[in-house]
This record gives sequence, C-alpha cells and structure tokens, in this order.
Amino acid sequence: MKNLQITALANNVTQILFYGDVGKTDWCGDSIGNDALSIIQKLDAIQPDQTLDFRINSFGGSLPEGLAIRNACARHQGAINFYIDGVAMSAASVIPMIKRDNVKVIMAVNALFMIHAPSTQSFGNANELRQAADMLEKYSEAWAQNIVEKTGKPLDEIIGLLTDGKDHFYTAQEALDFGFIDQIGDAIPITASLPKNINLPESWLTSNKITATLTQEKTPMPAPTETLKTDNQPQPSTQTPTIAVEASAIETKRQAETQRQDGIKAIFAMVSPDRKNILAMQERMLFDTSITEEKARAEILAKLGENQHAVTHSVHVGETGQERFKTDAVNAILAKAGIEKVTAHNSLKGWRLERIAEECLVQANMSRSHLDRMSMISAAFTQSTSDFPVLLENAMHKTLLAAYATAPDTWSRFCAVGSVSDFRAANRYRTGSFGNLDALNELGEFKNKAIPDGEKASITASTKGNIINISRQAIINDDLSAFIGLARDLARAGKRTIEADVYALLASNPTMGDGIALFHASHGNIQSTGTVVTMAAIEDLRQKMASQKDVGGNDYLDLRPALWLGGMAQGGNARVVNTSQYDPDTANKLQRPNVVAGLFRDVIDTPRISGTDWYMFADPIEAPVIEVAFLDGNAEPYIEMQQGWGVDGAQYKVRLDYGVAAIDYRGAAKNVGA
Repeated sequence: MKNLQITALANNVTQILFYGDVGKTDWCGDSIGNDALSIIQKLDAIQPDQTLDFRINSFGGSLPEGLAIRNACARHQGAINFYIDGVAMSAASVIPMIKRDNVKVIMAVNALFMIHAPSTQSFGNANELRQAADMLEKYSEAWAQNIVEKTGKPLDEIIGLLTDGKDHFYTAQEALDFGFIDQIGDAIPITASLPKNINLPESWLTSNKITATLTQEKTPMPAPTETLKTDNQPQPSTQTPTIAVEASAIETKRQAETQRQDGIKAIFAMVSPDRKNILAMQERMLFDTSITEEKARAEILAKLGENQHAVTHSVHVGETGQERFKTDAVNAILAKAGIEKVTAHNSLKGWRLERIAEECLVQANMSRSHLDRMSMISAAFTQSTSDFPVLLENAMHKTLLAAYATAPDTWSRFCAVGSVSDFRAANRYRTGSFGNLDALNELGEFKNKAIPDGEKASITASTKGNIINISRQAIINDDLSAFIGLARDLARAGKRTIEADVYALLASNPTMGDGIALFHASHGNIQSTGTVVTMAAIEDLRQKMASQKDVGGNDYLDLRPALWLGGMAQGGNARVVNTSQYDPDTANKLQRPNVVAGLFRDVIDTPRISGTDWYMFADPIEAPVIEVAFLDGNAEPYIEMQQGWGVDGAQYKVRLDYGVAAIDYRGAAKNVGA
C-alpha cells in the first residue's frame, strides 16, 4: 500500500491500517508513509478519548521510526487495541509494546511475531565501525526497555534476545505465554509474500499455505482516505485484506535496486574514507533511490573539488622510494607509540627516532660523517631538504586527530554546529512571519501586507592553542611522550576547551539581541520556582516550549523537547522519569500514567553543571539555541611547524578556531532547580 489508512468506525472507534514496512519508504524505495510523523498526524485528527484499533501486518523496517510510532501511540489517552493480522516482525514488533490497562494486543492464531538484533549499513574506518556497533547496542537497549515494560521479563534476558544475532519467532500461543500479547484472536486468511532473507518457521508456512520462494510484495488496499469517514457513510468490509502482487515485477525491481547500490558502493570504494562528509554522502545516496550511479559520481566529484581534495585510491601506485620512506617512518613512529599497528613490509619497524633522523639526512644526500649525535639531530631539524620535521608533524597530526575524535564531550549532543568564514562577527538571522492571509474587501481588492521585521544574533570565532617544543635531547632519548603524548593531551584539551566554553555560556545566561537574558520570564522559557525533576515540572516546561511563537508572533512553533540536560545529581532522576510507565512520585498512590514517558531521546548529565538547574532542549537541527561555529567549518585542531628559536629543536603549534554563542531562546527551557 502507498499510504496509511484511517477510518472512523461505529461506537467511537477509529481504525488505522498499518500494512507494509516501517518508515517513509519500503525496501524498494517506494513511498508508503508508514512513518512516525504520519502516525502523529493521524492521531492528531481524532479525539483523545476515542478507541483506536491499530491493525498491523509488517515485516519491519526502521527501528527509530518504530520506537517513535510506539511512543506516539502510548501518548494517546484512549483505549488502544493492537491487532496483529499477519506478522509483526523486527521494527514492527516494538509498536504494540505498551503496558497499560486500556491497551490490548490481540494476535490472530495463525499470525507470527518476531524480534531480533537491530542491523544497519555502515562504511568507514575502524573507529567509525565501532561507533556503528555501539549505536546498534544502544538501539537494542532502547528496544529492550519497551519489551521489559510489556512482558515483565528481566532486562538481561531481553538484551540477550536482541544481541545474539538470531531471529526469534513466536506463534500466537508462544507470544501470549511470553507476555508479548494479551489475547489470541481468530485465524485470518493470509496470502503472504516473504522477504527472501528471513527464515520463517516451516510449520507456520505450511499451516498458512505459503511458499518461501516468493519475494516481498505489496499490499493492495483501497485508495487512501484523506478525511475521516462518518458513521452514516458505508463502513469498510470486515474481511481482512490479503497481500498479493506479481512476484516477477518486484524481483526485477529488487535486482535493479541492488545493482544501483552496488554501483554507488564501487564509486565510494575509490575515495579516501577518512572524511565524515563523504561517509554521510554515501549513506544518503544508498537510501535515496532517485540517485543513479551517474548522479552519485558527479556529486562526489563536485564535493571533492570544492574542498580541493583529489579523488584518491586505496592502492599506492608508482610511489617513489622517498615517498615510501615517509609513509613507513610515520607508521613506525605511531606504531612504537601505540597509536597504529605497524603495516606489513614496513622496513623501519622498531627504529629509534635518532636513526630515522639520520636516514632523513641520507635521503637528502647530506654527508653526516663529520657530525656527532647532537649535531646530526640538529641538522635533521634545520636542513631545508630534510623530511624529519615533516615526519614528526605528520605523526603528531594523526595522533592529534585520533585523540580529538575519541575524546568524550556532551556539547555536541545539544548544540548546533555552524561555520564562519573569518574572525568578524557572523550574523544569524531569523525572519518574521506574515500571519494569516487577509480576506478581500467588498470590492474584491487585496490588502497590502507589511514585510515583518526579523531577529538577528551573531557569533564570533577566535583562536585557542598551544606550542609544543621538541628538543634534540628528546630525539636522542627516543622520548615519544615528548611530542606524541603531548599531542594527544592537547587534542583532548581542545575538546575540553569547547566543552568548558559552552557550559560557561550556559551558566552566564547571556543577553540576547532583544536585550533580555536567554532564559527569562519574558521569553516564556523558565520556571522561576525551581523543583527537582518531576513529571509535572517536565510537563509544564513542555507546554511552555510548545507555546513559543515565531519571530512575528503570528503562529505557534509547536516545538517539542528532545534532550534533557542537568547536573550529575539530577541525571539519574531524569532517566527514571523518562523511562517510567507511571508517575514515579512516591506520594502518588494511584499509579497515574506518566504523561512524559519517553519524551527525551537523550538524557545528558555532566559535572560541569554544579547546581540544581536543569534544562530541556529541542532537537538542535530543528530549533538551535547554542551554536558552536568553526572557522571554514574545520571542526578539528590544526598543527603547524617552525624551526625553534627559543628551543634547540623545533616548535609545533596546535590551534583551534571556533566561537560559541546563544542564537535563539525558543528551543530551550530551564528549571532553576530545588
């Protein structure tokens, strides 16, 4: 089917048919609209107290969309009946995992339920692949929380099912025994088409007369209804739709999509994979079915050209002896420092720094027979044809970037990241709105509309850095910590510097362009009577954030909090409130449902907030509040070298150019704490 269907039935019941993959598009790339935003829009169209019949027949899809759909349904106050008509597998299985008295999950006796470990496509270096694995584990934990809530099973048991790499199938009776469902319904005729990569139980296939050789097919449904049907209109048939389409057309489309993705992967295989923007491009192109191989090739060449990077290959062709020496020398230094593994056939493995310095003079055709050790090291630093200072700079640069990338921070989770072109103040504009259109007068004339004023904020970059001195003695002593260790420490210091600046700005409650502090009653984003983190306090701030209006004050922005931020003492309580099914207030004996459960996708606690203040932020992409802007978009430290004057050796300068500023107040709210 190409869309969700919503139908008003009798007795104040609304039916949503959720047939197909979870997400905006199916596995073939066709738009189906089975995403969280579409579900929320459907739920907004019905009354909060109406009963919702949510019928599911889905092999799964996007887990983030599935979790968001589940949370959207959980916020519906009326009764919900989830009907598993055929299959609820993978990401679709999380949707009905809601434990509430007025929520029931009814599974047809011949239906099937399945959970397994989340998976993704990833591309990049070892660190990026580890990050992808860590991300999947976090998704497993989030998924497990909903299953634990529904079934009452131990968390460790559920985590095991979601990380062992197996597909766990459950018949209706098995799902009932486990606690996934609440009731078994009547058998429903199924003519199902199956993805080839799913090994379904043979007994289930046989009982439903399904052949496993079919490819995944579409669900024929009536044309989508744009508005709710009323009770006096013809009611839909009670017979459940079946899944049927010609397999040959789908198989042809699947093969074409596979060929397209393989072609794009081949293009990216020729490009150096150490740039995150390139990795992001590949991820986007693989999932955008409108991008052909030709479009992908043209876009990546344009991107590389605009940043003055040539397309490089992973194989070194025609590398000279001197170039090979440089590559091996840097690798040998880093391997000795424990930063990299020594590459195969590296002839410099285990060499001391002094020996590498001497070999640099050999490569420069300089006689060294008349030089003692100190003079030889000095010559390696000062001779213009010697590569020794450059080798040390390359080794330090790699160390710097690796340490900077792995240093932890929290600012990047709630701040926007921007770019400035120079060190002057860069403006950030927000335009006003026109409000509603005016009606024509009795003569049919249109009224002139004044162009509304906008708002302006600014951000200014500055430079921060330090100098590392490398002496001849450090080289002779083979003291790698003198520069490799210091480079690593400086990289981490760079990350901490941004972190400290962001939290210093937040604590200062800076004055905005309107002359009012970032968090102020006039901005409608503060609770002046502070409290600990409670359901009621969060709900009050949520309403304040949703009530913010645009620059012209003509319409509501309807912003929603996505991130919680506070001190270490408050973080644990925030996680409890965010994940509890019921209001965790111990004084509440009525087990009132927690109306803010799952509101935050991320709970951030940090010792840099020492008081009891706590904050809520909208997604920084949707409504940026604090921006960290880097000069020319270079978010990593830069290192450069010069011959030492005050030191007997060389000096290496590390710098980072960035600025931090508050650019809008509407996407954040603050509680002053108790």
